[in-house]
Amino acid sequence: MILCINYVIWFLCVNLVFNNILATLKFKNITTVIIRFLNIIMAGLLAGILLGISLGYNPKNLSVSTYIEQQQNVIKALNTLMPLLGLITIILTLLSAFLQKDNKIIFIMLIIATIALVITAFITRFGNQPINSNVMIWNKVTLPSNWKELRDKWWSFHLIRTIIE
Repeated sequence: MILCINYVIWFLCVNLVFNNILATLKFKNITTVIIRFLNIIMAGLLAGILLGISLGYNPKNLSVSTYIEQQQNVIKALNTLMPLLGLITIILTLLSAFLQKDNKIIFIMLIIATIALVITAFITRFGNQPINSNVMIWNKVTLPSNWKELRDKWWSFHLIRTIIE
């Protein structure tokens, strides 16, 4: 339910920004329009990936071997992509904010979005990634006794960053 509310709010914000882009095409230079458009695309990709993980990768009922295999494959696939996508999105959102400093509502919304993106980056860096590093060396023999606790902790960090974003 909270995820649905979060994405409805995100959609409304994107809609507001997109409508503002259309309204300002006559008045702004093309660079501003391109940056704002790319910002919307990148933020949508980032949010979509996190939502997809939330909906499709809940590890709670997986066997040990399935959990290890799934997590290691997802970590390999996203460990480079997601931080880069997050950094680009933060930069574009901040740049968009400063390009919109004359429109206080848009400026404030984009600053808030930048802060939310930075918070999710810190959660990822200091919450999820240390656990990811451990999971990458696991196998059935080297599995720690508290693997379920680490799995649940990772999932909690993931849900928190998804809601914030």
